[in-house]
Amino acid sequence: MHYRTFKKPGIKVSELGYGCWAIGGHWGAADDKADMESLRLAYENGVTFFDTAMAYGKGRSEELIGEALKNVRDKVVIATKISPKDDPSIPADEAFPYDWIIKCTENSLKRLGTDYIDIQQIHTWRDHYTEESGWYKAMLKLKKDGKLKAIGVSAEDWEPYSAVRITESGKIDSVQVIYNVFDQQATDKLFPAALDTNTGIIVRVPLFEGLLGGKIRSGHKWNEGDWRANFLTEERLKEAEARLDAIERLTNDEYPTLASLALKFCLSHPAVTSVITGMRNPRHVKANIAVSDGPELDSGTLEALKKEAWEHGWLYPWDSRSKE
Repeated sequence: MHYRTFKKPGIKVSELGYGCWAIGGHWGAADDKADMESLRLAYENGVTFFDTAMAYGKGRSEELIGEALKNVRDKVVIATKISPKDDPSIPADEAFPYDWIIKCTENSLKRLGTDYIDIQQIHTWRDHYTEESGWYKAMLKLKKDGKLKAIGVSAEDWEPYSAVRITESGKIDSVQVIYNVFDQQATDKLFPAALDTNTGIIVRVPLFEGLLGGKIRSGHKWNEGDWRANFLTEERLKEAEARLDAIERLTNDEYPTLASLALKFCLSHPAVTSVITGMRNPRHVKANIAVSDGPELDSGTLEALKKEAWEHGWLYPWDSRSKE
């Protein structure tokens, strides 16, 4: 496993991190014991970065992380997120008021069983929050009190441009954003801004909710309780088929699977600090480690993957715009 650093706070992390949404629920059958074992296995194999949120299983994800990693707390980096108190489209002082930031962070600390959070993030960041100060004053207070080490935001789904101005301001330490072979919009403005301000980039959805993992194709049968059944519908899977075939033709001896190629693509951008993905079984943990240990993508493959950017226009089932 290779490691990179969030430059402003000087926090070193594994370049492949553990995305902990799935252990909170809604990804099929839950198995707390197996999930805690996967967290420990990931750590034992070099993963030191774990990203969660208070919304994942209503705090259950945080609780599992706290229990599984309590004996190695000082050796891992934990990032979590604060959900909005109200509709995120309203002003930040209403969606993320000062007292709400403090209260949610205190509750996350209890669930994680720790006295500090390495990176605390605003979930569903909106551009209009940039001018408002309440949320930021609360974050600075928590940082001064030693309850968090770094301040971050998580860009709204499919909206990397929403985090450009806050990144340019230099106020924050990290931005979490969707970035993958299909969704490359973050390279236009956000990644350059991050490089200019030494702001860390946390990549989420590197495998497009499993679509770029190589196992999900037309005709796929979803497990009961997996939310993706309403996102990666049969119609969409058929729409993506030819694009997946094109990417799969780029696999080689060094990166023999679509998933390994997709992850290495994300790691190839100099702005990226860590790429988070789910690893709920030993096979996924070992496969991800192998990607980190593998050689850089050759220029020809990298350029070919850049050409696979796709303006698919898909929205998550919970996105209000999908109902318009």
